[in-house]
Amino acid sequence: MRSFDLTPLFRSTIGFDRLADMLDSMSQFDSGVSYPPYNIERTEENHYRISLAIAGFGDKDLNVEVKDGVLTVQGKREAEKEPQPKHYLYQGIAGRTFERRFQLAENVEVKGAQLENGLLHIDLERIVPEERKPRRISINGKSEKVIDTTAKAAAA
Repeated sequence: MRSFDLTPLFRSTIGFDRLADMLDSMSQFDSGVSYPPYNIERTEENHYRISLAIAGFGDKDLNVEVKDGVLTVQGKREAEKEPQPKHYLYQGIAGRTFERRFQLAENVEVKGAQLENGLLHIDLERIVPEERKPRRISINGKSEKVIDTTAKAAAA
């Protein structure tokens, strides 16, 4: 990924330094790593699911962790820890050690993870705080200030 000069952003905005830091860190996270493949889907309005294809990994081989708004999924197979390696004639299933990171938004929480048919599903939910939820504002029909345009016309 290209590096961007964010200096103009800092000159003309206030309070967006976290956004600039996030953009900078995103360029470090996804540096050409494509294993394991994954999907991100929206299951409901505020619910999401990340599915990683991790054939050959068991739940003991995986570590899912959230720290400082970053979801980290790590995998290391037990077979790699064995002193005597297997001799494959052909190895098409990539079971190598991996680490995949996802930057989470401020109000996104991990609700759970399950391993099913070679897919690791991680369920996420965006929690909208009460002060950010839409609310109806009642409109009072009486106006406190009335501008009299006839008085200006009479004075002229």
